Amino acid sequence: MLTKTVKISNVTNLSDARYCAGMGVEMLGFSIDEHAPNYIAPKKFEDICSWLAGVTLIAETSETDPHTILKVLESYPVHMIQVETPGLLNYLRSELNLPLILRINVDYYGPDELGSLLGRYEGEVAYFLLESDENTGLSSDWLQTLKNLSAEYPLLVGFGLDDEASVGELVEAVPNAGIALRGSEEIRPGYKDFGSMMDILEALEEQ
Repeated sequence: MLTKTVKISNVTNLSDARYCAGMGVEMLGFSIDEHAPNYIAPKKFEDICSWLAGVTLIAETSETDPHTILKVLESYPVHMIQVETPGLLNYLRSELNLPLILRINVDYYGPDELGSLLGRYEGEVAYFLLESDENTGLSSDWLQTLKNLSAEYPLLVGFGLDDEASVGELVEAVPNAGIALRGSEEIRPGYKDFGSMMDILEALEEQ
């Protein structure tokens, strides 16, 4: 079992899904946006999930139209929804009655600017997922900010985690936060080099 709550985003293949589930990862995320590079079609999603048990399945979307999201979700029997637009939260919560994750791109916020945003939507989400599209690192300022915020809000930290050492630094400095990693493509069907993901998950195993 893992010592931290872990979410794997952008799962695209059975190798990732089965390995992560076997390691005790709690949440697996699948992109349901057809235009996304990591898009998973409903049939492939069904095929992958037929091999899984005891894992929370998450639909990941950057779509801004709630009606489009609801229509697409008819083909994806998931347990949670991840969105990037805060204005969708209240509507989706009332329509779906499923827990929500709000993805926040930290590239647009300084360490001192997140608190007010999280406070505004705290009652509408199960987790805030903090990621970076520009490889923002975990500076000392960020670590202190995350430590403070994690005492009040449910966080999944998914940036600055390049290797086992950086994850260890986060776990030590921010013990209340969960960890978010990203899946990757198979080299060929059934063959996968898990690389840094394997190192990180093994480091998070209970000894």
